[in-house]
Amino acid sequence: MNDQVNSRNVTTDRGANLTIYEDPAIGDTIPKMFWSRVRDWSDRVIIREKDFGIWQAITWAELGARARHVGMALQSIGFGQGDVVCVLSNNKPEWVYADMGTLGLGGVCAGIYPTDAPSQVAYLVNDSRCSVIFVEDEEQLDKVLQVRDQCPTLRRIVIFDMEGLRELDDPMCASLEAFMAAGAAHDAANPGAWDAALDLAKPDDLAVLVYTSGTTGPPKGAMLSHRNVIFQCVNGTRVLPEGGDDERLAFLPMCHVAERVLGCYYALYSGAVSNFIENPDTVPENVREVQPTVFGAVPRVWEKFYSGIMVALSDATPLQRWAYEKAIGIGYRVADLRLAGDPVPAPLQWRFKLAHFLVLRNIRRMIGIERCRWLVTGAAPISPELIRWYLALGVDMLEVYGQTECTGLATAMHPGEIKPGTIGRSVPYAEVALSPEGEILLRGDHVFMGYLNQPEKTAETIRDGWLHTGDVGEIDNQGFVKITDRMKDIIITAGGKNITPSEIENELKFSPYIADAVVIGDARKYLTCLIMIDHENVEKYAQDNDVPFTNFTSLTRAPEVTKLIGAEVEKANTKFARVETIKQFRLIEHQLDPEDEELTPTMKLKRKFVNEKYSGLIESMYQTA
Repeated sequence: MNDQVNSRNVTTDRGANLTIYEDPAIGDTIPKMFWSRVRDWSDRVIIREKDFGIWQAITWAELGARARHVGMALQSIGFGQGDVVCVLSNNKPEWVYADMGTLGLGGVCAGIYPTDAPSQVAYLVNDSRCSVIFVEDEEQLDKVLQVRDQCPTLRRIVIFDMEGLRELDDPMCASLEAFMAAGAAHDAANPGAWDAALDLAKPDDLAVLVYTSGTTGPPKGAMLSHRNVIFQCVNGTRVLPEGGDDERLAFLPMCHVAERVLGCYYALYSGAVSNFIENPDTVPENVREVQPTVFGAVPRVWEKFYSGIMVALSDATPLQRWAYEKAIGIGYRVADLRLAGDPVPAPLQWRFKLAHFLVLRNIRRMIGIERCRWLVTGAAPISPELIRWYLALGVDMLEVYGQTECTGLATAMHPGEIKPGTIGRSVPYAEVALSPEGEILLRGDHVFMGYLNQPEKTAETIRDGWLHTGDVGEIDNQGFVKITDRMKDIIITAGGKNITPSEIENELKFSPYIADAVVIGDARKYLTCLIMIDHENVEKYAQDNDVPFTNFTSLTRAPEVTKLIGAEVEKANTKFARVETIKQFRLIEHQLDPEDEELTPTMKLKRKFVNEKYSGLIESMYQTA
């Protein structure tokens, strides 16, 4: 990473002292940053992808050429500054080719989740006024073809993977290979056109549209400018340092701000190598193969890794379980001293090194985090006990907080300053404050431009220069921020008690048998809960204990499974006051995936939607009240 940057100190009108970094060498827009890296680092590897079982390397020069040819192909069909491209695909290097080619022409790039239905695709294409859409394969193409008559701005469809489509004869459609070949020809016939295009975008122009999941209405297109992204890249990579020697895994959806900005764009700025997963189902295998040095994920991923180890231990020999308990016990002693800010005595340090050598490093390798300098968790609350477990393995887990609307990062923990239950301190280049109602407010050059086509929503969200996050929080005397809940999610019981459901839900999700949970109780006499089981782990429990079942529904209805989850609920209840305990629960009886309306693309249950869809099941828990 380039350390020849300028820094300046700024004192705000509220007395906050900010340190802001600027990197003049990369320019002031995303395409200028990208092309400066292509020129300077042409022979270095920037991307790896697995092809026919072998990890293949892509250099900066190769990435630059492919992005350039995409851009020139777009120019050849009349795509111009401010026009919009959508990408409907899982994570692939081709996503980056399309993105950088689009931005290189001064265009705008928006992602669409590959789990979206055709009607949702139509809404996003029309809302963004998309003229060109890149699709992954035949499955995604079918969605677009179903609705293209409803999308008057759409002019061209470009397909990454032509398997099953070799006979396709549609004048609107082209393979990426053919599209890039046309771009190469246009580039040869128009020397200097690409270099001229790189100057089209201005810092305050719209660059990226990130559609936020709509739990209370249609998705909103959050508009991120070139300035937003460059500011976040230059400053954020000093908070979460990474460089050309680092390896990361590209597996979160590229439509999400975490992967798009904190993953892809951070890597394009820092030079960290992005290893693209084969598909969403191969994440555990791919992370073990790559053994990344920096790793950011959502809590569901960290919970899944933990529960996988717990289930594996149930099959271990008595000696192996004894060794784990001894080793993790030493790890917990070290972790607790670190969390308390106390020194770790030399004898304990040596015992921990031995525990790591004999046991803990094997667990870290099984997960894929043996080489990690740090782990990052964000996008949803996480159990403090889970952070403590990773610390006991000897890896710092840093909780961060941000939103699409602040280009991804607003607060962060630092190694050596880990305080579970908080989301760290404000990043040094922006401000965090609380409103009189306790709402977390953000201010800085990372705050987005607003919502596309929704000036009223923009005015509600940005007031007096402050981004109103919708999260309720606290800031302690050390500057650590704690989120207590979403403003709209706080439960007030019939007895007038304010309850923070996320704390209870996090404790429940620490169980290897619970994938997610929604606590209910607003205006009720007591709390209840809807639970989504961890299918893989509960299924294994049933098999190990001769519990008969035929499918997912019968598994959730088995009395032994109800008893198992009941024991996990009671275990969680011991951590809370009586008024905060779960009195009854029900299991969601069908297996959910991101295509179900109950789940966000990052696999979180939508509280409002769940409350409405399962109202009958919820009422059954209060019928005896």
